[in-house]
Amino acid sequence: QVQLVESGGGLVQPGGSLRLSCAASGRFLSMNDMGWYRQAPGKERELVAALTSGGSTNYADSVKGRFTISRDNAKNTVHLQMNSVKPEDTAVYYCYARATFYSGVYRSWGQGTQVTVSS
Repeated sequence: QVQLVESGGGLVQPGGSLRLSCAASGRFLSMNDMGWYRQAPGKERELVAALTSGGSTNYADSVKGRFTISRDNAKNTVHLQMNSVKPEDTAVYYCYARATFYSGVYRSWGQGTQVTVSS
């Protein structure tokens, strides 16, 4: 199991910026994908951004050009830089990590961090 600790959520005004971070720890052999999902009230959880260990990225269409995902492989940390935020970005953001263990590949989730975009 991978332990994920998120930080950086909070209240931000429309058009502002916020940076989320997620640090992974555990007895895994290697870290594969890391990324972020979000879930707004009454909606399904959706992928926001993902980053493979090789550096490939995947973004939701709604955040392309505004959000940037980055990763520190040495520290097993992933960041989400959120710029030009909109009220519709309001959601609980969940970090995830897919890691390889001797027993197989498993995905773990963070506890979630609230992001509220409001004036």
